[in-house]
Amino acid sequence: MTIRVLIADDQALIRSGFRMILDAQPDIEVIGEAIDGQDAIDLFRRLVPEVVVMDVRMPSMDGIEATRRLTAADPPARVLILTTFDLDEYVFDALRAGASGFLLKDRPPEELVAAVRVIASGEALLAPSVTRRLIAEFAKRPDVPPTPVGLDQLTDRERDVLALMGQGLSNAEIAERLFVAETTVKTHVGHVLQKLQLRDRVQAVVVAYESGLVQPGV
Repeated sequence: MTIRVLIADDQALIRSGFRMILDAQPDIEVIGEAIDGQDAIDLFRRLVPEVVVMDVRMPSMDGIEATRRLTAADPPARVLILTTFDLDEYVFDALRAGASGFLLKDRPPEELVAAVRVIASGEALLAPSVTRRLIAEFAKRPDVPPTPVGLDQLTDRERDVLALMGQGLSNAEIAERLFVAETTVKTHVGHVLQKLQLRDRVQAVVVAYESGLVQPGV
């Protein structure tokens, strides 16, 4: 099955570069290019791509607001956020808006391709730099939000897995840390998402910090 992609970026050269990289793949097709957030919403409704590659900083409507509206659509969009800055002040807001992944624009082309495939498969992509950004963001927040619904339903092992997800560890890394099989970790991750009513791993990481299960600096 071909992965249909919509690219949203206000810079024509960036859009052309991403299109060239993605269209070179036999399983990926760029079906549209948007110049801002509103354009991305309009094209998404018309074309219904599997993945939206979204820039954060755009005129008219930025990538955060566009992501918020697209992920609330029916069917909801799966959005890969791309930006030039790993310490972009909008990273946290973009993830809270429902983005399924985050990648820096200066990463190698093969990482963009891999990210699109991961998100199209229903998984989420959270780079280590994003985890560090989340830690920094929560370190500045004195207020502690209410405990998410379902957190008390997690087993001790599931809470361990959620905490390690919050630190940005992959399933393989979690398995190594807990001395269990990777398939076991995958099962635990599934239970965590189901009990907390979360869409994907990105939302789980946000919850891990919001709930205080993972402490900034720890």
